[in-house]
Amino acid sequence: MSTPFLEHVNVTVSDPEATAKRLETWFGWKVRWKGAAKDGGTTYHIGNETSYVAAYTPAHTTEAVKESSYSRHGGLNHIAVVVDDLDATEERIKAGGYKTHNHGDYEPGRRFYFDDDDGIEFEIVSYSS
Repeated sequence: MSTPFLEHVNVTVSDPEATAKRLETWFGWKVRWKGAAKDGGTTYHIGNETSYVAAYTPAHTTEAVKESSYSRHGGLNHIAVVVDDLDATEERIKAGGYKTHNHGDYEPGRRFYFDDDDGIEFEIVSYSS
């Protein structure tokens, strides 16, 4: 039996191409696939050989949810990404105008959080010493 692993997460965004460019800049990921998707929408798959983020936008405009995902059943609270160099990654994110918060240095690693243009929270973590 193989070991299960998370292959992808699928999130609704306002502009999947812009999301793809940010993920490429922040993490060095690449667009694995892009094309037509559910209900006339568009999806970009951005990641590496084993996992990716599917950034989907519907054909028709949707409204952002104002309530906290932490208080809604089924809410996406954050996407965690493991990096080798936490400081260099944070600098790339800050260079794009994003504010980082909730820095933590506790076992088993260091981490920080930030919100992207669509209000999706990312946790960036490093297990390197």
